Amino acid sequence: MPNVVQILAEEFHKSEEHVKNIVSLLDEGNTVPFIARYRKEMHGATDDQTIRSLSERLEYLRGLEARRTEVKRAIEGQGKLTEELSARIDGAATLAEVEDLYRPYKQKRRTRATIAREKGLEPLADLLFAQQPDVPLPLAAARDYIDPEKGVESAEEALAGAGDIIAERISEDAALRKSLREFAMAHGVLRSSAAKKDPEDTVYRNYYDFSAPVSSVAGHQVLAAFRGEREEILRVGVEIPHEYAVALAVRRMVGKPCAATSFVRACCEDAYDRLIEPSLEREVRAALFERASEGAIGQFALNLRPLLMQPPVKGFVTMGLDPGYRMGCKVAVVDGTGKVLDTAVVYPTHGERQKRECIGKLSDLIKRHGVKHIAIGNGTASRETERMTVELISSLRLPDLSYIIVNEAGASVYSASPLAAREFPDFDVNLRSAVSIARRLQDPLAELVKIEPKSIGVGQYQHDMPEKRLSQALGGVVEDCVNAVGVDVNTASAPLLSHVAGLNASVAENIVKYREENGPFRSRRALRKVKGLGDKAFEQCAGFLRVPESEEVLDNTAVHPESYGAAEKLLALCGYTMSEVRAGKIGHLRERLHDYGDERAAKECGVGLPTLYDVIGELMKPGRDPRDELPAPVLRTDVLEIKDLKRGMELRGTVRNVIDFGAFVDIGVHQDGLVHISEIGDRYIRHPSEVLSVGDVVTVRVLDVDERRGRISLTMRKDRPEKK
Repeated sequence: MPNVVQILAEEFHKSEEHVKNIVSLLDEGNTVPFIARYRKEMHGATDDQTIRSLSERLEYLRGLEARRTEVKRAIEGQGKLTEELSARIDGAATLAEVEDLYRPYKQKRRTRATIAREKGLEPLADLLFAQQPDVPLPLAAARDYIDPEKGVESAEEALAGAGDIIAERISEDAALRKSLREFAMAHGVLRSSAAKKDPEDTVYRNYYDFSAPVSSVAGHQVLAAFRGEREEILRVGVEIPHEYAVALAVRRMVGKPCAATSFVRACCEDAYDRLIEPSLEREVRAALFERASEGAIGQFALNLRPLLMQPPVKGFVTMGLDPGYRMGCKVAVVDGTGKVLDTAVVYPTHGERQKRECIGKLSDLIKRHGVKHIAIGNGTASRETERMTVELISSLRLPDLSYIIVNEAGASVYSASPLAAREFPDFDVNLRSAVSIARRLQDPLAELVKIEPKSIGVGQYQHDMPEKRLSQALGGVVEDCVNAVGVDVNTASAPLLSHVAGLNASVAENIVKYREENGPFRSRRALRKVKGLGDKAFEQCAGFLRVPESEEVLDNTAVHPESYGAAEKLLALCGYTMSEVRAGKIGHLRERLHDYGDERAAKECGVGLPTLYDVIGELMKPGRDPRDELPAPVLRTDVLEIKDLKRGMELRGTVRNVIDFGAFVDIGVHQDGLVHISEIGDRYIRHPSEVLSVGDVVTVRVLDVDERRGRISLTMRKDRPEKK
C-alpha cells in the first residue's frame, strides 16, 4: 500500500519531495498562508488553495489509517484477525470499505440470524452455503436440526433460520457491498414527487415529478429535493434496478449448480431486499448529499473570494443608507478611514412631503461633510431609496457625487452582534447597519470579516450544509484573502487581525489593546511586546502585517523580516538604496537584476528564485494593495426601472452571485437579472465559474423581461440573434 505522501503526490500531481515538505511544514504548526507565501522553494510555489486542499486530504488519509488500526485491533481482540483480512483492511482506500470489512465483526443488536444461531442452526447454514456437489437437498438436511427444546419445531423452521444466517453473511460481504455501491452510483435514479395528491404551487414545483440519474444529477437539484423532503412537500427516493442488483449478488454468491443452488439464490434475494437495499439507498443518498454539499461549499468559497477581494473605494467620505419602510431609512456618514461623522433617520417612503424633507436633510449632510459616494443597502425599500437618491444627486448637481447598491447580506447579523455593540455602544442597531453598509464600499474585506461567512449570501443552500465543513472551507477563504491583501496593524480591527496567519482572537484583542495604551506601532519588531505573541506567532504573522508609520520601508511590504537582509543585498547588487525604494525611484531594478543574473543574485542573497521575485515585486510597489489592480465597482448617478428595459438593450452590470445554472447580474434596476449558463458565452462551458466570478463587471443584453414576476433574462453571447 502506498504511503500517505505517495498518495498525495499522485492525487495532486506534485513531486513526493514537495508533498513531504508541505506535510512537514503543516505538522510543525505553520499556517497555510505562511507556507504558501514564504516557503515556496520547499514546495515548488504551490498556491494556498492547493495547500489547503492537500491539508484536508492529509487529515482524511490519517483518519483512515487510524480507523484501520482501530478495526484491526477490535477484530484481533475477538481472535479473528487473519493475515488476509489484515491485508484487505490495509488496502481499503475509503472509510466505507473499512467499515464494510468490519461489518461481520461488529457487535450487533439481536437479529433474525442471531436468533437462528442461538437455536444451533449455524452448522446447517455452513453446510448449505458451502454448495458442495454432494450437499443434500436443503429440506432433507434441515430435518437433522429439528429440536423443539431450542424452538425448532420443523424442518421448514430450521431451513428458514439457516436462510437468515446465510442472508446476513451475504449482506456483510465487503466485496459484494462495494460492487453494489458502485452499481447503484452508476445506474441508480433519484426520484421525487409531491407529498400531497393535489400540491400547491411552491418553489418545489419542478420536483413534483422529477427524476435524474444518480451519476449525473446536479448538486442544486439534490439539495432542493432533500430540502423539499424535510419540509414535507416532496417524497424523495433512490431507485436501484432490482433485477440487475440481485443478479450481481447471485453471480458472486452462488457457486456451481448443486442441490442447494435454488436455496442460496433465494437467500441472495432476501439479503438484498431485506438487508442490503435499505442501507444501500441510505448510502447513496448520503453520497449524493456529500457530493452536492462539497460542490455547493466549493461554489460558495469560489463566490466568497472575489466578494472579499472587491476593490475598495478608499479615502472618500461616504454615506451609508440602510433602507426601510416603517422605521425609516437609517443614515450614517463616515470619513475616509471609516470613522463615523454623523447619523440620521429619514423617511423617504412616507409621502412626498417626507421625501422632500429627506432630500433636504441628506443634502445638508452631504455639503457639510463633503460626501463623495452614497452606499445603499439592497434590502427592503431599496428601490424607493434609490429613486430618492437619484433625485438627490440631480438636485445637488455635484459632479463627483455618485451612488452604488451594496449587498447588505449579513449587515443585520453584524449590527445585532456583541462585536457591533462594543464598537458602537451608543448606536441603535439599525444605525450600526448603516455604518456597516458605508464601510462595505470603502473596504469590503475589513467589514465583511466581522460577519459569519455563511451569512454573506453568495451561495446555494448554505444553511443545509454540514456546519463544521462549511465553516472550515469559508474560514480558509477569509484567511487566504486577508493575508493576500495584508493588514495595517495600526488601523485594523480585532476581527480583521484575528484572520492574520498565526494570530487568534485573543492575541488580536491584545494587539488592539496595546495600540490603544501605547499609541501606534512604529515597527514590526514592536509586535513582540504584545502579550501572547511569541516567536512562532511572530514568524507566521509578521509578513502579513503592515506598519506604514515605520522608518523601515520593508515593514510596510509583504517582505518577511527573515528576508530583510536579502532585500538589502539585492538593492546593493543593483545599485539602489532603501531611500530610493521609499521614493519610488527603482524603476530599472528588474533590468539591472537581469544584467547581473537572476540565479547569481539569488545565490548571493541567500534565497531561492521564487522568494527573490517576490521581494522584487514588493520593492517595486511598497505598500501595494492587490485589490487595486481589479476592475473598480460600477458607480451610478441615475436609475432604471424594470419597465424601462427593452429586448436587445445593452447594459453594464456587476455579477452578484454565481450558481450552478447561471449568474445573477446587477444592472441597476433593483432586481438582478439572470444570465443562464447557456447564455454566458459562445462556447460550451461545464460551469458558470469557468467564466464568471462575483464582482466581475460585464456587458449584457436583455433577452426577456417578465415585469409581473420581476424576472429579467440576460445574455452575454455575441452570436445570439435578437428575438422578434
